[in-house]
Amino acid sequence: MRSFVLPCLAAAFAVSISGLAGAAAAPATPEPVILTPHKASYDLTLGVSRSSGKGIASADGRIAFEFTGDACKGYKTNFRQVTEIDDGEGSQRLSDLRTTTWEEGQGKDFRFNIVGYTNGAVTQRSEGKAARGNGDVAIKLARPSPIRLDLDENFSFPSQHMRHLIQAARAGKHMLDIRFYDGSEGGQKVFDTFAVIGAEIPAGSDDKLAGPAREAGLAAIRRWPVRLSYFEPGDGDRLPLYTLSFMMFENGISGDMMLDFGGFTLKGTMRSLALLKSATPCKR
Repeated sequence: MRSFVLPCLAAAFAVSISGLAGAAAAPATPEPVILTPHKASYDLTLGVSRSSGKGIASADGRIAFEFTGDACKGYKTNFRQVTEIDDGEGSQRLSDLRTTTWEEGQGKDFRFNIVGYTNGAVTQRSEGKAARGNGDVAIKLARPSPIRLDLDENFSFPSQHMRHLIQAARAGKHMLDIRFYDGSEGGQKVFDTFAVIGAEIPAGSDDKLAGPAREAGLAAIRRWPVRLSYFEPGDGDRLPLYTLSFMMFENGISGDMMLDFGGFTLKGTMRSLALLKSATPCKR
């Protein structure tokens, strides 16, 4: 499994979180999307196991996420996901994914450092930076091996991706094709994604929002349920690598989530949420 980066939480649980067309294709809106700096944690538990053979007997873990910065200074994300999976037949797998990224406020530059461990041994590592140029994105990798790639710029980085989702939701769009890059999978792959955006839950609605999200005042912010499927790049019909369903708040915070890997699902329940120094629109 690869690990996910929530879009902007962003962004990867593909047991390794946390990609839209480039900035030029972003839905137009007169109101800027302001992403709120915050720290959040989520408990992971097994939802359902559908495997007919050797499946998943139990799973639990934790996501710790910190998002800081603004459109002027850029956005920094620290993400850690630890997950333990037991097949019920004496085999356990402990995955530990640690990701640090920085993204320029308008999605021009991106830096990433990703390290993944399985049962204490390093099983993946990618480190590098990406910069948008004249119609393409130059990616310079330091790990797993030094290499330079030039890719079509028709994709988004994590924070940029979250802004596009929010812009689409504000505009009343319910479906969105997205291409996404976060430096995972060795830093050489752009993923195709497809988002389904549900009906808006207006600010102040008397609904079932509870726990840390309500305590932090998020009931006063409008939000949308989102189902985001990730695919290997390519053409034609494909099954998703995994699907992330989550509550997307207009300030970029992600609420409770569900991760569907086909054979089983993981439920992510928000355990804590702390709002950090408020962000403001960037005046350029």
